[in-house]
Amino acid sequence: MSELKLLSVVSEIYPLVKTGGLADVAGALPAALKAQGVAVRTLVPGYPAVMAALGAREEAFYFDHLFGAPARLYAATAAGLDLFVIDAPHLYDRPGGPYTGTDGRDYVDNAQRFAALGAVASGIGLGLVPGFVPDVVHAHDWQAGLAPAYLHYASGRRPGTVMSIHNIAFQGQFPASVAPLLGLPAHAFSMGGIEYYGTVGYLKAGLQLADRITTVSPGYAAEILQPEAGMGLEGLLNQRRGVLSGILNGLDAAAWDPAADSLLPSPFDAKRLDARAANKAALQARFGLPQEPDTLLFGVVSRLSWQKGLDLLMDGLGTLIDIGAQLVVLGSGDPQLTERYAGSARVNPGRVGVQFGYDEELAHLIQAGSDALLVPSRFEPCGLTQLAALRYGALPVVARVGGLADTVIDVNEMARASGVGTGVQFSPVTVPALQNALTRTHALWQDKTLWRTLQRNAMATDVSWDRAARAYAELFRNLARERAA
Repeated sequence: MSELKLLSVVSEIYPLVKTGGLADVAGALPAALKAQGVAVRTLVPGYPAVMAALGAREEAFYFDHLFGAPARLYAATAAGLDLFVIDAPHLYDRPGGPYTGTDGRDYVDNAQRFAALGAVASGIGLGLVPGFVPDVVHAHDWQAGLAPAYLHYASGRRPGTVMSIHNIAFQGQFPASVAPLLGLPAHAFSMGGIEYYGTVGYLKAGLQLADRITTVSPGYAAEILQPEAGMGLEGLLNQRRGVLSGILNGLDAAAWDPAADSLLPSPFDAKRLDARAANKAALQARFGLPQEPDTLLFGVVSRLSWQKGLDLLMDGLGTLIDIGAQLVVLGSGDPQLTERYAGSARVNPGRVGVQFGYDEELAHLIQAGSDALLVPSRFEPCGLTQLAALRYGALPVVARVGGLADTVIDVNEMARASGVGTGVQFSPVTVPALQNALTRTHALWQDKTLWRTLQRNAMATDVSWDRAARAYAELFRNLARERAA
C-alpha cells in the first residue's frame, strides 16, 4: 500500500493550543492515520503557544506579503506532530486566544487571519514546499473553509479537498467588503462560490467547493440535512448529500487510559473496579462533598452553554437533589449560567460542587470518580466527553442527538436482556425528559450487580481512533485516485 500524503488544515491542535474538541481531533488523528499508511502534516497558525512549543524548525517559504506584512512558513515538529506553522506576527502574535482578544471579543481581522490559513494551505497543495505535495487537503471547520476555495479557483493540477464540519453552528461569516481582500477572482463572490446571503461565508465556501464533506458522526450527518440542525446550510448540504458522510470521532486512547493514568489517585481497569472507589472519594473531597460511597455522584465536564443543555440541568436540579444524588461540575461559558451554577452550590452545600474554567487533571478525576456523566446537549456533532466516560466507567447520561446517540447504548429492557447497555439516553431534550433520565439512572444505581455489568460494558466499548482512521484513509485514497484520473 503506497503512502498517501495529507495536509490537515486546522486552527487549533492539542496539546499546543485548544479551545474545544476540534483540537483533540486534530492532535490525535495523525497518529491513527499513520497506521493506515497516511502521512499527515498539519498546517496551523503561529500563535505564541505554538511558536514556543516548536522543536526543530526549517524555513519552508518566505512570503513578501501575507495579508498585511511579510511572513514565514516553517516545517517543524512539536509534541510528536509534524507541522507547517505560519509565522505571521501581525496576524497571530497576540496575548488573547486563537479567535478572541483578552476582552473576550472576536478579533476584528479574523477574516484576514483565517483567509491566510486557507491561502497558505492552497499554496502547499499546489507545490509551494518542495518535497511535500499533498494528495489531499483536509480542512477543518470554518477557519480552514477557504482552503478548498483557493484550490478550486487555482489553475493547474490540484489535490483532492475534504471539508470537515465539527460544529455547523460556527460558520465564519464576514461582510461582503472582505471579498476583494481575499485574492480570489471576482466571480468567486457568487452563490456557487463564497457568497452567502450577501456575506462571505467561510464554512459555506468549503461546503460548496470541496470534493468531499465529512462530519464527526453519522447521526449528525443526517441531522444537519434538516432545518432544525442545518443552521441555514441544510439546502446546500442536501444538494451535496452525495459527497457527505459522517465518520465518528475517536478518543486518544493513550491520553485517556484509566489503567495508566498518572493524573489519578488510583488507576484501575474493568477487572479492578474496586480501585475506582478511591477516585470517587478524592473527587468528593476536592469539591467539599461528603465522602459517601453509596451516594450516586453525577459529573459534568462541559462548556456552560445553551447548546450543551446545561440550563436544563439547572431547571431540573430539584430531581437530582430529591433522589439524594451529588453533582460536580467543571466548566466555563455563559455568565448567567455560571452564576446559576455558583448559586446552586451555595444553596446545596454537600450536594453540588462547581469549579469554573478548565483543569485537565480535574477533568480526568471527574471521569474516574463520577458514577455517571451528564451530557444533556441540545445538539452534539460527536462529543468526546462521553467517550472518555465510557472508557472510565462513568455511565453516560445523554440526550438522544448526534454523536451521543451514535456512541451510547441505552439501558432499556431489551438492552438489559441482551447485556449490551452502556448508558442512559433521553428524548426529547427537555427538562421533564432529563429528570426522568436522572430517576432512571438512580434506579439502575440501586442494583449494584447490574451497575458493575454496565460499567464493564461501557469500558469494553471501542472508543479509539482505529475505526475512524480506516474510514478516513479509505475516503482519502478514493479521492486521490479520482483526482489522479
